[in-house]
Amino acid sequence: MKIHFFGATKTVTGSCFLIENEKDTILVDCGLFQEDEKEYLNYEPFPFNPRKINIVILTHAHLDHSALLPKLVKEGLRCKIITTPATKDLLEIMLFDALKVQKNENYKQPLYDEENIYRVLKQIETLPYQKTLNFNGIEIKLYDAGHILGSATVQLNFNGKKIVFSGDIGRTGYPILRDPEPPQEADYLVLESTYGNRVHKGLEESIKELIQAIKDTFNKGGNVIIPAFAVGRTQDLLYILNRAVRQGLLQPVNVYLDSPLAEEATKIYLSHPELFDDEALREMRNPSRTSIKLHFVKTVDESKKLNSIKSNAIIIAGSGMCQGGRVIYHLYHNIDREECSIIFVGFQAKGTLGRKIVDGEKEVSILGRLIPVRAKIYTIGGFSAHADRDELLKWLAALRSKPEIFLVHGEPEVIESFKGAIEEKYGFKCQIPERLSTYEIG
Repeated sequence: MKIHFFGATKTVTGSCFLIENEKDTILVDCGLFQEDEKEYLNYEPFPFNPRKINIVILTHAHLDHSALLPKLVKEGLRCKIITTPATKDLLEIMLFDALKVQKNENYKQPLYDEENIYRVLKQIETLPYQKTLNFNGIEIKLYDAGHILGSATVQLNFNGKKIVFSGDIGRTGYPILRDPEPPQEADYLVLESTYGNRVHKGLEESIKELIQAIKDTFNKGGNVIIPAFAVGRTQDLLYILNRAVRQGLLQPVNVYLDSPLAEEATKIYLSHPELFDDEALREMRNPSRTSIKLHFVKTVDESKKLNSIKSNAIIIAGSGMCQGGRVIYHLYHNIDREECSIIFVGFQAKGTLGRKIVDGEKEVSILGRLIPVRAKIYTIGGFSAHADRDELLKWLAALRSKPEIFLVHGEPEVIESFKGAIEEKYGFKCQIPERLSTYEIG
């Protein structure tokens, strides 16, 4: 039995892993490479034959895990795609939005078309958490990963071995969703490492920092721009801002959600209360009249009108790493204004515009123009939907076995640091795969 690593190796995006024995081939995730220097890989042929895949398992709907599924179908995939019901709902809106971006934002050519997306959706079979699917003698079970709505950790009982793919692991005590639920047994574990070398600020501390940043910006007469992922981070922010107003920590502020995708995703979140934690359920059952002034910005013309607002606006828009989407235009009109603030609440991959801003570059290229960065830049790590080092180590503590671990979804220095922490605390054997590497397992 072999496991192949085709993405998310010594980098954060492009999740794609394949397991095979003599008769079965299983693919876990098929995601987009989002770092500038790796985007060319999205256009290359797959390093495996899509027609020979027997089953695909999708951990969650974020594009770095899912967005190449239509390309996979286009090149011959005909098997079932297994994922949770909520992920299927999110995947539909996200794939169509990704195609729209490819058509509108200077891609060399779209990677696929609408028909390929419809075929992906037809091939999906949903599997709720904690239910077991038997496929050709392979047992597939999904656990709640707590990262975004429907996100899953995958456990396979394959050739008598338990193989676990963590997917992206969420936070403990984070708003809306339940805490991550780790499997208790694994012989082999493919583990994400995005924040494996650091500890996030506490959530309450981060909320206080966010509220103070908003107040300071409004006192200076500026706007707050928040680049946010449409699925997950945006819903968390709306929940947190709403709760802050209800608690009297903020005045009822104007929040402009400039993302039709985020609006659709929010509706899908609200349609799956069975996945909410107890606090979020109480909030749903006891709505308050005191809340943020939320404006859904639907059309491009409505988005352009926001450029005339010079103060006291919170604008939430994608993409979360500032690689495209409407946030680009809001940065263009606000980043050179000293009275404004840009608040980053999520991971910024190397090579992205967001990373360049976070790293303190004094000028950045936006829409073909070099613009000075004069706005105040905040990076509030406590809002990350990824577990930090200590939370990942705690997640590992639930395992009753001693798995061999393959560390993925992290930058090289982060993975090396996390490898040392795991080996020191648990003594587990850790591997750091290269792209296109293969390991014999079982």
